[in-house]
Amino acid sequence: MHSSKPLLGRSPGRPLGLTLALVSAVAFGGSGTAAKPLIEAGLSPLHVVWLRVTGAAVVLLPLAYRHRDAVLRRPGLLIGFGLLAVAGVQACYFAAISRIPVGVALLIEYLGPPLLIGYVRFVQRRPISRGAAIGAGVAVAGLACVVEVWNGLSFDLLGVLFGLGAACCQVGYFVLADAGSRGDRPVDPIAVSAYGLLIGSIVLTAFTRPWEADWGKLGGDVVMNGHTLPALIPAAWMVLIATVLAYLSGVVAVRHLSPPVAGVVANLEAVVATVLAWVLLGEHLGLPQVAGGLLVLAGAFAAQASKPAAPDAGATEEREAVPAGATALGERLAHAAEAEARDSRENAGGRSEGQ
Repeated sequence: MHSSKPLLGRSPGRPLGLTLALVSAVAFGGSGTAAKPLIEAGLSPLHVVWLRVTGAAVVLLPLAYRHRDAVLRRPGLLIGFGLLAVAGVQACYFAAISRIPVGVALLIEYLGPPLLIGYVRFVQRRPISRGAAIGAGVAVAGLACVVEVWNGLSFDLLGVLFGLGAACCQVGYFVLADAGSRGDRPVDPIAVSAYGLLIGSIVLTAFTRPWEADWGKLGGDVVMNGHTLPALIPAAWMVLIATVLAYLSGVVAVRHLSPPVAGVVANLEAVVATVLAWVLLGEHLGLPQVAGGLLVLAGAFAAQASKPAAPDAGATEEREAVPAGATALGERLAHAAEAEARDSRENAGGRSEGQ
C-alpha cells in the first residue's frame, strides 16, 4: 500500500504560516463575489456549488491518489467531512447569497465558532473558558445587529436560515478536522481536503442533477456591478482561487501555526468578502450591519483564541509554554516508546515460553 506523506514539511518560520493563512482567508473571501453573478445569470445556487466543488475535486485528484490509503484508514471521517464541511457548508452558503447580501451571509456563517463552543460545552461536556463564552455571546449580539431583528428581520428569513445552516455545518468542519489529527490513525489534512471535495462532489451530483443545468451560460457573459465580463472568469476564479488555493494554503498554514491562530486569521475572510461585495457587486451595508459585523468578528475572534478551561492552572500554564509542534512530537515519541516497550514484553514472553 502506498504510504501518504505530507505535501510540505513543517517550516520553522512562523511568518510563512501567517502568510499562507492570510492567502487562504483572502481566497475564500472571494467565493461569494465570484459565484453571485453566475447565480444571477440563471444558474441555480446548487449547480454553482457543484461546479465549484467538482472543479476543485478534479484539480486535486493527483493529491487524492497520492493519499489513497486514507480511504481505508478513516473512511467515516472522510465521508463526514465531505457531507458537512464541503457539501453542507457550500450548499447552504450559496443558497444564502442567492437571497441575502454576500457579506451578511458570511457573517452569519461565522457564528460557527460560537456554536462550536456550545457543542463542546453541552454535547461533549467539556469545560470552556469565560472568554470563549463571552465571545459567543458577543457574536450572537452582532448577528442580531446584522439582520436588524428590531425591524422584524429586514433580510429574507429563508436566506438567514440557510446562513445558519452553513454555520452549523462549519461546526462539523472544526470537529472533524480535529478528529482527523487524533487517535492512532491520523489523516493528513491535505488528504482530508482532497477526499472531502471528491466525496462532496459525488453527493452534490446525486442531489443537484448537474446534467439539467444550462451550462451554455458559462460561454456567455455575466454582469458584475454594471460591468459585463465573460462568465468563465468568475467561474475559473471560484474553482482555482476560492477553492483549490484556499483549501491548500489553509491546511498547510495550520501546519506552521496552531489551529486557534490560523482560525483567527481566517476571520479576515468575512472582511474580505464584505469589501469585495461592496466594490465588485455594489452591495452596500448600513451602519447597523457594519457594527454588527464587527461584533460577530470580535466574538468569533474571542471564541477561537480563548484556550479551553483547565482545572489545574499550573498545568495549563505549563501546556501553554510548550509549542504545539513540540507537543505533537512528544505525543508521537510517547506512542513510539509504548509500542517499543510492548514489543519488548512480547518478545520476552516468547523467549520465556520457548525456554
